[in-house]
Amino acid sequence: MKELRPFLTLIIFGNIENLILAAQGVGAGVDPVGLAILSFIAVACWILIGTFGTRVAIKYARHINFIGGLAIFILGIQAMMVSLPGIFRSLKL
Repeated sequence: MKELRPFLTLIIFGNIENLILAAQGVGAGVDPVGLAILSFIAVACWILIGTFGTRVAIKYARHINFIGGLAIFILGIQAMMVSLPGIFRSLKL
């Protein structure tokens, strides 16, 4: 089970980001089948990056975590603003 832990975490965290991107895609009216295919490709890329890129990027782990968290936060805010346009228009943001 220990050797599967990195793959499981990459799938979980890859899917969190894919959920945010999927929410943006639905808000923009993107084809759901194409969005699902791209989501699976993104998860596969996360697995490849995590498997082969970890050795190179480990010394930059703190910076990468901060930038990734900030990106998720910004994309989440952006997805909410797109999906709830009436609320944000009334607030004049």
